[in-house]
Amino acid sequence: MSNIKNVEPLQDFNWEEFENGGAVGAQKEETAKLYDETLNKVSEHQVVDGKVISVDKKEVIVNIGYKSDGIIPASEFRYNPDLKVGDIVEVYVENQEDRKGQLLLSHKKARLSKSWDRVNAALDNEDIVQGYIKCRTKGGMIVDVFGIEAFLPGSQIDVHPIRDYDIFVGKTMEFKIVKINQEFRNVVVSHKALIEAELEAQKKEIISKLEKGQILEGTVKNITSYGVFVDLGGVDGLIHITDLSWGRVSDPHEVVTLDQKINVVILDFDDEKKRIALGLKQLTPHPWDALDQDLKVGDHVHGKVVVIADYGAFVEIAPGVEGLIHVSEMSWSQHLRSAQDFMKVGDEVEAVILTLDREERKMSLGIKQLKEDPWETIEVKYPVGSKHTAKVRNFTNFGIFVELEEGVDGLIHISDLSWTKKVKHPSEFTQVGADIDVVVLEIDKENRRLSLGHKQLEENPWDTYETIYTPGSVHAGKITEIMDKGAVIALNEGGEGFATPKHLVKEDGTQAQQGEELEFKVIEFVKETKRIILSHSRTFEEGKEDAKKAPRAAKRPAKKEEAPAINNVAASTTLGDLDALAKLKAEMEKSE
Repeated sequence: MSNIKNVEPLQDFNWEEFENGGAVGAQKEETAKLYDETLNKVSEHQVVDGKVISVDKKEVIVNIGYKSDGIIPASEFRYNPDLKVGDIVEVYVENQEDRKGQLLLSHKKARLSKSWDRVNAALDNEDIVQGYIKCRTKGGMIVDVFGIEAFLPGSQIDVHPIRDYDIFVGKTMEFKIVKINQEFRNVVVSHKALIEAELEAQKKEIISKLEKGQILEGTVKNITSYGVFVDLGGVDGLIHITDLSWGRVSDPHEVVTLDQKINVVILDFDDEKKRIALGLKQLTPHPWDALDQDLKVGDHVHGKVVVIADYGAFVEIAPGVEGLIHVSEMSWSQHLRSAQDFMKVGDEVEAVILTLDREERKMSLGIKQLKEDPWETIEVKYPVGSKHTAKVRNFTNFGIFVELEEGVDGLIHISDLSWTKKVKHPSEFTQVGADIDVVVLEIDKENRRLSLGHKQLEENPWDTYETIYTPGSVHAGKITEIMDKGAVIALNEGGEGFATPKHLVKEDGTQAQQGEELEFKVIEFVKETKRIILSHSRTFEEGKEDAKKAPRAAKRPAKKEEAPAINNVAASTTLGDLDALAKLKAEMEKSE
């Protein structure tokens, strides 16, 4: 009880009015009135400044000096990720009090109410503005600037080509307003414009210090089929594909990758230093300088075919060290062929060094030297008289070129194809690519050529024909060809003969035609020239002549003294004097 203090009541307190409730009500009203006077006078649909008193992921609480604080969604401040407690922001009063008695504010509407004036002012003054990249669109990005959706072209994002637009979505960046369409209220912004001025200053400084032979660090900016563009810090230079590596490069992607940082050496630039030639391979010694000093002509090397042409193939035996295998060094064959017949790009080959010039950095190689030259011992494998099978390579009017094996060629003269058939062109006898049996007739080692024969594989039938086709003998044959000078006759016993037109007249007076089979008499046989001259007419004319002679002998006169005179006349008379004989016969018959 000692803790209880004696409190004396107020002397002027009106207990009667308190009991009736009047004093409390009046006091409340007066207190509220005094409180209200301390608050800001706020009107709805008005833009005022407010102070941020709380920030979290969902909402921002702002005090505008009103009896309650306003709550604004945090999404309206996405453009400003640095927003913090104590910042002064513009807000739009939507409602002084909702159903819950809450003050409703909007930061977005506050920005929009003045945004158009702001963007126009920023364009005129070339001000830097902040914007929030909302999303991608065709050809660029949509950026929130003062609450307005502005367009950011893809080419205006950065000074470097952009390959992935999505990495920029959700970022807040600084921009420069570059274009406004007042009629459609379209706004175009650029981030590139902000950094170009800075880069231009850097570029001037870099260019002023450029020297040939200078080594700089750069970033791979772009890769093309002909070379690589490197950013040297605002200045671009080109590494031509031939300056990427001492070895051959078919695709620059084999050497560098985008955004890769590399050291390069300045090879050259124009007077204004706008075109800068860079080198990468020059940072390492030339491979020829590091080539094994013991390497010499005759040594065997291994390498990969990097380039191929009709005349030969380039083989890389070490990065940047190449040798040429000429097509003539690929095979002992004398036929003109293409290098593609022997190898292709990418093939691993072994070769022999034929020439080596370190000063000129040139080397010639050969692969046929890995095999023995077949002409060194040609007499052993292909002696005269030996028989072989060859491949027909090509024709000429005078014969057939054949290949017995790679590097060993021969010629079959057209006269050595057949004993009996007259071949006008080798294509009548065989075809390119076909196999043909041959016999070696002669060896020309100096010119690396064999004389070959085909008909010599068989016995000469003209030795037999000489005994069959004796002059005067009659044989059956078929007319196979008719020409102006006569006809070719295929004889049944073999071989061909020839008959002139006057010897092709048949017994009925008509001319013999192609395809007819008739009897022919041998007029002439010449073995040396392989000529058989025939006649069909002789087969029946000589029979008639014998028949005419028999009746005349039966009608000889009885007078012994006159007979010799007649016989002598007949013997000395030619067939052309038939009229004289007829007159003489008439006179004799008349005297009798």
